[in-house]
Amino acid sequence: MRDQSTDQLGGVHVRPGSSKGAGQTKVSIDETVGAYPPDDHGERALEDWADAHVNEISNWSDTEGPRRSVARRSRAWPWMVGAAVIALAVVFWVSFSDRGDGRTSSAEMPLPQVTVSKPLVHDVDTRIGLLGQFSAIDRVELRAQVGGTLTEIHFKDGQIVHKGDLLFMIDPRPYEIKLAKATAQLQTASARFALASVQLGRAQTLLRTSYGTAETVDQRTSEQSSAQAAIDDAKAQIHDAQLDIEYCRITAPFTGRIGARLVSVGSLIAGSRAATSPTTLLTTLVSLDPIYLDFDMSESDYLTFSHERARLSGPLANAVTISLGDEKRFTRQGTLDFVDNALDRSSGTIHTRATVPNSDLFLVPGEFARVRVAIAPPAPTLMVPDAAVVLDQAQHMVMMVAADGTVVPTPVQTGDLRGGLRVIQSGLAPGDRVIIDGLVHATPGAKVEPQEGTIRYDAASDGRG
Repeated sequence: MRDQSTDQLGGVHVRPGSSKGAGQTKVSIDETVGAYPPDDHGERALEDWADAHVNEISNWSDTEGPRRSVARRSRAWPWMVGAAVIALAVVFWVSFSDRGDGRTSSAEMPLPQVTVSKPLVHDVDTRIGLLGQFSAIDRVELRAQVGGTLTEIHFKDGQIVHKGDLLFMIDPRPYEIKLAKATAQLQTASARFALASVQLGRAQTLLRTSYGTAETVDQRTSEQSSAQAAIDDAKAQIHDAQLDIEYCRITAPFTGRIGARLVSVGSLIAGSRAATSPTTLLTTLVSLDPIYLDFDMSESDYLTFSHERARLSGPLANAVTISLGDEKRFTRQGTLDFVDNALDRSSGTIHTRATVPNSDLFLVPGEFARVRVAIAPPAPTLMVPDAAVVLDQAQHMVMMVAADGTVVPTPVQTGDLRGGLRVIQSGLAPGDRVIIDGLVHATPGAKVEPQEGTIRYDAASDGRG
């Protein structure tokens, strides 16, 4: 058998039969593979053929081992295995690359499909959204107008009370005594007046018969007038005492929700009808139906609103819609009935107020709400689905499809949501084709296959926030 060995490039050196031969013949594995191509049995036969040659090289190494040193055999064996592996990798790469190229060339990738539509043109009014706070139309601090001991409380904290309901009762007995005294004084004054009247009549009769003097008549007239004044004073004392007794009953001045009581039964109450001295605060009462909604309007919005209000005097100029903090729809209605007479110079806003019906007494003073004010009549407006608008850093954009099917990003100025659609204030034309579905496939500058869609206005969701 001829001596064989491998070099660092994966070739096999075939030596002459004599160990003393002059030269070596180098045959690479690639040349060997090329000399013996695989037959028609396919790739499996090629693999078997390569394995057989590797085994032959391995067997040669085993038989020739005794004639070589151990160090030389250990250096040759890794290079033979590496050469065989490289040869197999080349064969498989060539086979599979031919197969892959055939598949790629035979089929083309289809264009991604997107749904497009022209912007919907719908008549919508111009309105602004503001934040407001409810306040009571009537609010009163209940204080006693007479002093005394508190004897009764006729309500529970926080309940709804109606106009005229009894709330507190102060001990009326001191004022009843005062009334009795004034009544007695009236009776005394009445008796004196009757006597003075009789004496005056006698004096006048004597004067006519020349048995009396004019001086006596004047004296009796004066006594009668004094008696009449005493009667009037007694009557005033009676009215004053009756009023004090009436003020011992503290009633609700209007219908509303009462606050927490600040006194207890048995407390000594300080009162004053003219509030000339400190008085005791008993509780507070606020009205609920209707209720005010206060909010501030910017100067620019106020100017637009004023022009439209002057041109259109009617519901549009005064109507507002309201939504509470936990509500998604603007279902409550109100009427704008007050605009302040000057703008706040520090904030550049003007205070406005709407009156809101509150028949269910659900709204309470101090509560916040969102309010929409219509400042311009309906006009044709472009609208697209909100999902078709994407945010690109600091601006909003929509994806349009050009005539050649290219995706073109377009910046737009957006408004609020109306009927489930986003109002487009600028940036679009009525004839533009906007991508309304399939945005994930809409890469700017890429080709797409557009399919026509439809944009619909949902009137039922127009009141949503």
